[in-house]
Amino acid sequence: MTAAPATRHRTAPSASRAGQPVWTSRAGVRFSDLVPRARRRAWVRAGLCPDTDLYALFTAQVREHPDRQALVDDVGVLSYAALDAEVRRIAALFAQEDLGDGDVVALLLPNGRDAVAAELAVYAIGSVALPIPAGGDDRDVRALLARSRARGAVLPSARRARTVADLPHLRTVFAPGPGDGRTHVLHSAPTPARPWRPRQADPYGPARILVSSGSEAEPKMVAYSHHALAGGRTRYVGSLHPDTTVPPRHLVLVPLASSFGSLGTPVTLAALGGTLIVQSAFDPAGALRMVAEHRPTHLFAVPTMLRRITDLPARPDEDTSSLRAVVSSGAPLPAATAQACRERFGSPVVTVYGSSDGVNCHTAGERTPPGDSAGTPDPAVARIRITGPDGAPLPAGRTGQIEALGPMTPLCYVNAPELDTRYRTCDGWVRSGDLGRLDEHGRLHVLGRLKRIAVRGGLNISLAEVERELDTHPAVAEAVCVPVPDPDLGERLCACIRPVPGVPVPTLSDLTTHLGSRGLARRKHPEHLLVVDEMPLAHSGKVCYRTLMSLCGQAASQFGDRVPAETRDPRCPGGILGNAVECAGQAGGEAVEPDAATAKEVLVVPAVDQHGVCDAEHHGGVGVHVPLAGPYDLKIV
Repeated sequence: MTAAPATRHRTAPSASRAGQPVWTSRAGVRFSDLVPRARRRAWVRAGLCPDTDLYALFTAQVREHPDRQALVDDVGVLSYAALDAEVRRIAALFAQEDLGDGDVVALLLPNGRDAVAAELAVYAIGSVALPIPAGGDDRDVRALLARSRARGAVLPSARRARTVADLPHLRTVFAPGPGDGRTHVLHSAPTPARPWRPRQADPYGPARILVSSGSEAEPKMVAYSHHALAGGRTRYVGSLHPDTTVPPRHLVLVPLASSFGSLGTPVTLAALGGTLIVQSAFDPAGALRMVAEHRPTHLFAVPTMLRRITDLPARPDEDTSSLRAVVSSGAPLPAATAQACRERFGSPVVTVYGSSDGVNCHTAGERTPPGDSAGTPDPAVARIRITGPDGAPLPAGRTGQIEALGPMTPLCYVNAPELDTRYRTCDGWVRSGDLGRLDEHGRLHVLGRLKRIAVRGGLNISLAEVERELDTHPAVAEAVCVPVPDPDLGERLCACIRPVPGVPVPTLSDLTTHLGSRGLARRKHPEHLLVVDEMPLAHSGKVCYRTLMSLCGQAASQFGDRVPAETRDPRCPGGILGNAVECAGQAGGEAVEPDAATAKEVLVVPAVDQHGVCDAEHHGGVGVHVPLAGPYDLKIV
C-alpha cells in the first residue's frame, strides 16, 4: 500500500484559567499540560524533543528501511512495510467508525502484532491510546474505560465487550467473533473502501495514557504527549545504546501496555527504527530461545522474570552473545538476581528507577557497585531534585521526596484533578512519593516509598526499612511487608517472605531474632508472617501489595489476642502459611476465575505476637481456610 500524504490537522489547545494549554476530547476529557509552555518549547529548540507526532516518526522509518524487521512475535516476523500496511488497515477501520480527533481508544491486547498495529493506528487517526495490560480484572478495566471516557476499544473477547457494553461514551468496540452492530471484528475485516489519510496530531498534545500498576491502590492514568514519548523517554532508551551504528533489537518481556513496556511501540519502533521482539505471555524457556534465535541487543524485564529465567538450567548450546545489556525495572533488583544475570548472559545489568508518573534514572555507564545507587539523573530525560516537607529543595546528602522534571514529564493525570494537586507542583515538577537523596557526586539513592508505612499505635514504621533487614536473613530470598488492620493498635506489620529453596523455612521468631541482632527497634518487628512460593504479581510484574494486604488482612481478622502466652504450643512456629497466589494476567491472557472444585485452598495459621500465641498447629492441626477474595480475580499457581 502506498503512503498517502498526511492531512495537516493540529487541534489547537485552549487555555485554562491558569494559562495552561488544554486539549479536550469529543467526550469531554480535558488534558492539561502542567509544565509551562515556555519550558516545553525550550526543550524542542534544544533538540531534546522532535517537533512531530509519533505516527509521522514511524512512517519516516518505513520510508527509510521498509524491509527491516519491525516486529517479531509468536506468529512470525513483520517488516516495517508490512506492519505499516496493517496499521493503515486498522486505522481505516477506526476512521470508518468515526474515531479520531483526540478520542481515547482503549487497547486491551496481549503482546503481539495486534497490540502494536492498533496502537500505531490510534496515533495515525489523531486519537489518544489507552493500552491496558491484558488480564486485568473486569472492575479495573471498566473503571479505566469509564474514567477516560473512551469512545473506542479493542478487546480480546466478546465476554470483555459485554462487560463494558453499557458505558455511555463507548461508541465502538472491536473484538474477535461476530459483530453485533456496536462490536466489530478487527482481524477478518478488509480495508474499508472509504478513503483515509493520516492525521498529523499536535506533538505537544496527548498521545498515550500510561496506566499505573495499581499495586497499592486504584490504577492511575497518566497522559503523555508525543514529545514526552519521542523525546525524553526515547533519550532514556537511546542512552542504553553506545553504538548508534547498530539498529537496536529489543526483547521486551513485560506487557507493552505497562509503563515499562511503553518503550516498545513509541520508542523502539517509531522513534528509534529498531526491531521489537515480544512474547504474547511470559515464558522463561521461550525467552531464552528468543535470545538465541532473534539476537536481541537488549533484554527488558522485571526482576521476577529475570529470576525465573536464571533459575532454569543452562543448556550447553545456549547463545546469549548478542546481548549488550539486560535492563531491569519495575521493582528493586536483588543483588543475587543481578549477579545471576551477569553470569548467565555475560553482559552488563542496568537497573532503571522509574514510574508511570514521570520519573527516570538508570545505572547505564555507572562505575559504582551494583545496588549502590540508582544512577546519575540525565537532564535530557528528567532532572531530579530532593525536597523537604515544605517543598523547598534540599542540598546533597539530605533525605527528602524525589521530584522530577524534564522532556519526558507527562501532561497530567486523566480526569483526576485531585491527583494533579497531590503529585504535581505549580511549575510542573512530579512528586514521586519516594524518599531519596542525591550524594555529592550527583548520584541518586532511592530509600523507599513515603506512603509505604504501617502506623502502629501512632508510630510510623517504614516498610522498606524492615524489608531491607529481612532480606539479609540467609533463609529469605525475597521479603515484602504490608500493614494489616488491628482493633487495638490500628495496624500491625505482616512480613511476607519467599524462602530460599532447600533450606528450612524461617519462623516468625527466627526473623524477629535476626532483626533484633541487626539493631532494628522491637516496635518495628513484624507480628504476622506469610510464607509463599512466589509473590503475587500485578500485571506490570511488580509485587501486588493489594493482594498481599487482602490475604494477610483476612487471615489476621480470624484471630485476636485470644490465647494467653503461657498456653503456647511449641510445635506451632507462628505465622501464616499459604501456597503461591498470582494475579491473573501478569504477562497477558484473560483473568481466570477460581474454580472451587479444583483450586487449592490457602491454609492459614495465626501469628504469634507479644500478647498471644497460635491456637492452631502447623502440621495436622486446626487451620482456617481463607476464601480467595480480593481486588483481583486470582488463580492458583
